[in-house]
Amino acid sequence: MIYVRRVGPLVVHRRQRGKKKLKFVFMVAAIILSISFVLKLLQMNPELTVSNLVERSVGGGVYVQLKPDNHKDDGPKSKCDLPKPCPGKDFAFKIYSGATNIIGPQICFEGKMIIEKDIRGNWLGINIAVINEKTGEHINTGSFNMWNGKVEDLIEFLKSIEDGSLVLMASFDDPATKLNDEARALIGELGSSYISQIKFRDNWIFVGGKKTKTHVSFETHMKNDRETNKYESWPEMIEMEGCIPRID
Repeated sequence: MIYVRRVGPLVVHRRQRGKKKLKFVFMVAAIILSISFVLKLLQMNPELTVSNLVERSVGGGVYVQLKPDNHKDDGPKSKCDLPKPCPGKDFAFKIYSGATNIIGPQICFEGKMIIEKDIRGNWLGINIAVINEKTGEHINTGSFNMWNGKVEDLIEFLKSIEDGSLVLMASFDDPATKLNDEARALIGELGSSYISQIKFRDNWIFVGGKKTKTHVSFETHMKNDRETNKYESWPEMIEMEGCIPRID
């Protein structure tokens, strides 16, 4: 008598069941990875929302596309990202000081970034943008290292500023070590009240003018104090924004 062992079909059936289980596991893993990817994308770009993301399956994978932005314009865009546009034809400005000796300052005027934030250590010291008071034209830019640079270069630049110029300044790292009385006096003539108080690694931003028809003086100052500093040896970054009246 011959006994036939029915092994083949049973083994095949078990393998098929194993493949189905494995496929199910892969599908669940793919869904989890897809959800994680979308959540990470939303974290990286807060402006995105789930409603403007489109997920599509491509060979078991997922890719994300942005839907076209069809919403209507809510109104005029403010220059330099001010909360609201300046009245009439007034000039818009926004200034940021540097942060420690890593994140550089920013000076924006009428929507144009004259000095852009830099993380390569450029723009250390006192940074200056000179603007024509009447036209709003950017005339000149200067950056003066006040830690180990020459204050004479700063003094020469300040003396070269023509009458009727708006002057915007922002500090980065150290604006004071090389400053002398002459340089402080010249900046004071532009309308600064704090320049006589500026010390090592203080943060300081200022908007003034040289013999302008409209009196302009905006300023803020953050002292370097280890007990209150945000970054140990440096105070926190400061910012200032507003509108400068345009003359007729």
